Amino acid sequence: MAQPANTFDTYVAIGNREDLQDKIYMVSPEATPVLSAGRRFKAEAKTHEWQRDVLATPNPANAVIEGDDRAGTVLLATARVANLMQLMDKVATVSSSQEKTTAAGRPSEMKYQVAKAFKELKRDLEARIVSNSPAVVGSNVLARQAAGLGCLLFTNVSHGATGSTTAHTAGSAIVAPVAGTARPFTEALVKTVMQSIYTQSGEMPTFMSMTPSHKGIFSTFTGIALNRYDIPRGKQAVVVGGADLYMSDFGTLSIVPNYIQATSASADVFILNPETYGVAYLQDFQSTPLAKTGHTSRELVLVEATLVVTAERANGKIAALTP
Repeated sequence: MAQPANTFDTYVAIGNREDLQDKIYMVSPEATPVLSAGRRFKAEAKTHEWQRDVLATPNPANAVIEGDDRAGTVLLATARVANLMQLMDKVATVSSSQEKTTAAGRPSEMKYQVAKAFKELKRDLEARIVSNSPAVVGSNVLARQAAGLGCLLFTNVSHGATGSTTAHTAGSAIVAPVAGTARPFTEALVKTVMQSIYTQSGEMPTFMSMTPSHKGIFSTFTGIALNRYDIPRGKQAVVVGGADLYMSDFGTLSIVPNYIQATSASADVFILNPETYGVAYLQDFQSTPLAKTGHTSRELVLVEATLVVTAERANGKIAALTP
C-alpha cells in the first residue's frame, strides 16, 4: 500500500504541538541509608568534639582485707576526640528568560534546581560518611574536610593482610586507613567482627551497610537465603534468592545495600549501631538567594556538618573486600 498523492502528513506539517509529559522523572536513587539511620547533633564551632570513656577490665581477684586502710584507685581521664566540619554547597544559576519561560514538569526552574541540589548534597554527605577519607584541618586556601567511618572505626575491624587503621583517641582522625590485601566477603568475617563488637562494648549493632555486589554475595552465605517457603493453597510458589535480616549470636542485623558505597574507592562493609553515631550540623541544609548582578538569579544551597561516632567500640568494619 502507498500513501495517496498530495497527502498532507505529519512529516511536512508545521505547527503541530509537541507531546511532552508535564512531569520530570528522576532516575537516580535518592536514599542515604547511613546518614538517615544515625543520630542528629548540634554543633557550635568548626571543630566538633566529644568525649569517650571505658570501664576498667573486670578483675575477678578484686578482694580486700576487712578494715584495710585503702589508697585511691588509679583513675583515667576521658578521651577527647574530634572531627572537622565540612562545608558543602551548590549554586543554582538560572537566567531571567528561562525563569519566565513555561517549562514542562516544573512551575519554576529555580525552585526545581534548588530542590534537586538539596538531594545532591544529601548524597554528597552520605558519600563522605561512608568513605575512608581522613580529616583535613583546612586554612584560608584549603577547604576543611571531615573524616569518614573508615577512619573513625578502628577497634572492631577486619583488615586485609598488612591493613591497619590508626586509633582515633585524641583530636581529629587525620590518617587514612591502610586497607591491605583484598579478599572475598565471607560469613566468617561477619561473625568475627560481630563477636568483637559484643566483647568490646556489650552492645549489639542493628544494621550492616554494604555495596550492592556484596549484598548479592551475602545472600549466598550458607543457610541465609532459602530457595522456597510454605505457600498457601492456590498461590504461586516464590523463589527466595536474598536475605534482608541476619540473626547472629550477637544480635539481628538489617542488611542494607548502599549504592553510594558502590562508587567509593574502598570496598568496606560497615556494621553499625545507629544509637552510637550520627551527624553534627553547624549549618543545617538551607538555601539563600545571592545578590543579583545581571540577567540571572543565583541561589546558594549548603550544609556544614561532620560525622560523630560517640561509642566507637559499638561499631565495626570489614575492610579490603574484593567486589
